[in-house]
Amino acid sequence: MRKSLAEIRSMKSRGEKIAMLTAYDASMARLLSGCDVDMLLVGDSLGMVMLGYDSTVPVTMDEMIHHAKAVRRGAPESFIVGDLPYGSYQTGVRDAINNGLRFLKEADCDAIKLEGGLNVCGIVEALVGAGIPVMAHIGLTPQTASQLGGYKVQGKGIEDARRLLAEAKALEAAGAFSIILECVPDTLAKVISASLTMPTVGIGAGVHCDGQVLVTHDLLGMFEKFTPKFVKKFADLSPLIKESIRTYGQEVKKGSYPGIEHSFTSQTDYNTLLD
Repeated sequence: MRKSLAEIRSMKSRGEKIAMLTAYDASMARLLSGCDVDMLLVGDSLGMVMLGYDSTVPVTMDEMIHHAKAVRRGAPESFIVGDLPYGSYQTGVRDAINNGLRFLKEADCDAIKLEGGLNVCGIVEALVGAGIPVMAHIGLTPQTASQLGGYKVQGKGIEDARRLLAEAKALEAAGAFSIILECVPDTLAKVISASLTMPTVGIGAGVHCDGQVLVTHDLLGMFEKFTPKFVKKFADLSPLIKESIRTYGQEVKKGSYPGIEHSFTSQTDYNTLLD
């Protein structure tokens, strides 16, 4: 049964860790929904994982909706969060609300996520006011990574740490129901988590967050371009997939596949069709 927003929020007070993973298509969503995963994130990381972009920046709102609808079809009982892509909310409150509503109305998502700190608090407040649940995201924000000096750990210095803590508190005050902390020191994540009533979900933020999120293709070893330091590969499927496909190709070429056990038979003499 699909978790409610209240159930997600209450997991922190119960001391129950939140498990979150990305999903981009119906088949993977179906697999994940049958496992012990509390939330599915249709992340704009699909730009790199599924669409072959070099970053998340080119991802469009239509692409996000397309994939979010597929995920909902595959996981009708999962709590699904849609990721607002770059350019879908930076242009103002009206666009943010319209695009947030698209996730809820067209893709049946339960909530949306957006990146940013103090600069997006007004947008978060407007989204929540429009009835759109919001998950915030601070620390390393991939959509604006170039402004942060690249894909680097954030909050290492005391001033940056103080800023991140202030942003987290401001986003909670604006109405966010949860917040992702990406690539921040584990001790800072501990302080932020202890300072909030809403749950924190870490990615490269250590053990003290209230939950964790990873890109599913990373933990399964299916994305070969790079593997972030914080990723644990729970499987290494790429070599297995490649070997299986090579074997298929070889068997087709030498005629050993398909065999009789893979074929449909009939007693009809079709040779008469040649007469």
